[in-house]
Amino acid sequence: MFGFMMGGAKMDPREAVAKARAGDITVIDVRDHGEVQMTGKAKGAIVVPLTVMPFQCDPKGPDFNAHLDPAKPVALYCASGARSAQGAQVLKRLGYAEVYNIGGLDHWHRAGGEIER
Repeated sequence: MFGFMMGGAKMDPREAVAKARAGDITVIDVRDHGEVQMTGKAKGAIVVPLTVMPFQCDPKGPDFNAHLDPAKPVALYCASGARSAQGAQVLKRLGYAEVYNIGGLDHWHRAGGEIER
């Protein structure tokens, strides 16, 4: 539980699903591409593996992912919640104002979130 506290605020997966459907939050999958291929991802999520987050999520960097908006709330997930907690720390350091950890893909799915492959 301690890891969640360090890595941004926790958000109930049901709230994340509702906010994502309304377009009020950006959902980021921090797992690697191999995991995403095996299990699918949250519908509408942007895949930014934890290892490349410092590059793809830095608005000042040359590799910045244009689908991201540092001013918009962001919800992260991985397989269990540990890597998403680390990712939340990365985003906080890069200046993202609102960063939430929703845990794992299974939490998203159990909360009614759709999975796309």
